[in-house]
Amino acid sequence: IVSCDLLEDNSTRGYWQIAYNGRDFIAFDTDTMTLTAADAAAQITKRNWEADRAVAEHMTHYLENTCPEWLRKYVSYGQAVLERKEPPTVRVLKKETHGTLTLHCHAYGFYPRPITISWLKDGEVRDQE
Repeated sequence: IVSCDLLEDNSTRGYWQIAYNGRDFIAFDTDTMTLTAADAAAQITKRNWEADRAVAEHMTHYLENTCPEWLRKYVSYGQAVLERKEPPTVRVLKKETHGTLTLHCHAYGFYPRPITISWLKDGEVRDQE
């Protein structure tokens, strides 16, 4: 997995983790610019990559510059979709059994999630009973 996250404060965080046959193999830490081998086999790759300082520089540049640049670009392409707001479609169903009225509220089709739904009676919020 080679990826980056764009955080709410506009900073970024990158990941460079490689797995083989469903098992962790090697990971790169951007803060310390160090590699961590998951097992003895990964030690060979770790030594080879550490021998060439350009490998760590390439990983760091990609995770701190290229990946965030592309992420910001693609997020901007979808900005209108990401910022859309869709109100819920609401259906209230009633059922009366033995003189007791039970109401069921179904809300769907809304975006973004989550939402808060409250029952009101005479303009006052009611707890479920």
